[in-house]
Amino acid sequence: MSRSAHPAGPRHADVLPEGHYSAPPADLNALDPKVWAQTVTRDEDGVVTVGGIPVTRLAEEYGTPAYVLDEADFRARARAWRTAFGADADVFYAGKAFLSRAVVRWLHEEGLNVDVCSGGELATALSAGMPADRIAFHGNNKSVDEITRAVEAGVGHIVLDSFQEIVRVAHIAQSLGKRQKVLIRITVGVEAHTHEFIATAHEDQKFGIPLAGGQAAEAVRRALQLDGLELVGIHSHIGSQIFDMSGFEVAAHRVVSLLKAVRDEHGVELPEIDLGGGLGIAYTSDDDPREPHEIAKALTEIVTRECEAAKLRTPRISVEPGRAIVGPTAFTLYEVGTIKPLDGLRTYVSVDGGMSDNIRTALYDAEYSVALVSRTSDAEPMLARVVGKHCESGDIVVKDAFLPSDLAPGDLIAVPATGAYCRSMASNYNHVLRPPVVAVDGGEARVIVRRETEEDLLRLDVG
Repeated sequence: MSRSAHPAGPRHADVLPEGHYSAPPADLNALDPKVWAQTVTRDEDGVVTVGGIPVTRLAEEYGTPAYVLDEADFRARARAWRTAFGADADVFYAGKAFLSRAVVRWLHEEGLNVDVCSGGELATALSAGMPADRIAFHGNNKSVDEITRAVEAGVGHIVLDSFQEIVRVAHIAQSLGKRQKVLIRITVGVEAHTHEFIATAHEDQKFGIPLAGGQAAEAVRRALQLDGLELVGIHSHIGSQIFDMSGFEVAAHRVVSLLKAVRDEHGVELPEIDLGGGLGIAYTSDDDPREPHEIAKALTEIVTRECEAAKLRTPRISVEPGRAIVGPTAFTLYEVGTIKPLDGLRTYVSVDGGMSDNIRTALYDAEYSVALVSRTSDAEPMLARVVGKHCESGDIVVKDAFLPSDLAPGDLIAVPATGAYCRSMASNYNHVLRPPVVAVDGGEARVIVRRETEEDLLRLDVG
């Protein structure tokens, strides 16, 4: 539920009343496998390791803060999605969650496609060798240059987001002597149970063409009439961080109803349906996400049932997991700095990063877990708020968590499930340098996105 922002910043002086927060866990040293990457464990000295490498060594070699990504976990999750949907469906990794050339290569090797939503994401995917026909291009306001590059490259699909874009893409494709495959993104009027900023299927928002009022049907009419376009299907995305499949059921029913109307009016059965992504992950132990095979079974049954009822051939299904693949594979490693106890309230634990490397807590009211990772502790738990080094009272990384009361400056703590959107949405607020992404696998670590330097900052400042 949305809340009015305090004029001094989100959640300014927001103190949880006694008893509102959960009780401390029985063991502060335990690592819940629901929220940590698959190879994360503690060694015999109590130091957390990932891919066989202690976090203390990673901190010494690469510095903090750093995003640490478990490559084996990423690949395993990608394979699980590919296997769950099989050869008769397409899995497009949502590049906006996190994209780098190394990630694109992993996706290519594991048999996934990729969707992009900007010229920069498109350039990254192409430069890393992803075949253009396995790329889908999203976005509510694609520029002429972006569309031109996409059509020239031969991307597999462009997802049309407005009436103006229907004409724009058709004109560009025709001028290049091409016929571009397209999907029309519609808003189906389904209210996903998520934060208002990441719910995307209700009518009052910027994405898609509303199904209500016949607008989506009119978009189909126009697309079918234009020589530069080959309309192959309908796209629907109802939101993000969703655990309840009922929204997908309602969305599929409405999308299939549109497909039936298209067949009845135009004699055309569109061969594809893209149900988007948005499936949730576990940020805390309270979250209970579904496994890919459960999601695949549910979505396939829903679409098949709806198409049988409408006497339509079942179209090829596409899905777009991003967060569900990369989110759990990474954690952010921080060094503890200032520790400030506030009697009767909580202890503020300041780290060497903050909202510049994870804006989601401030932006979405997101919840995270946190753990002491450079050692174990038998100290009593203390209610803590992990905050950053930025000049904002809303610079919060983890709102409320329990950490050992003997936590000290120089300790390393880590926030799991930060693989999605944290690096993608990172900024240089206060001219803080964006952290590196360090991939680990089989006892080896390598930088796949390097840490920014002051030279990088100043190079852009032309004076």
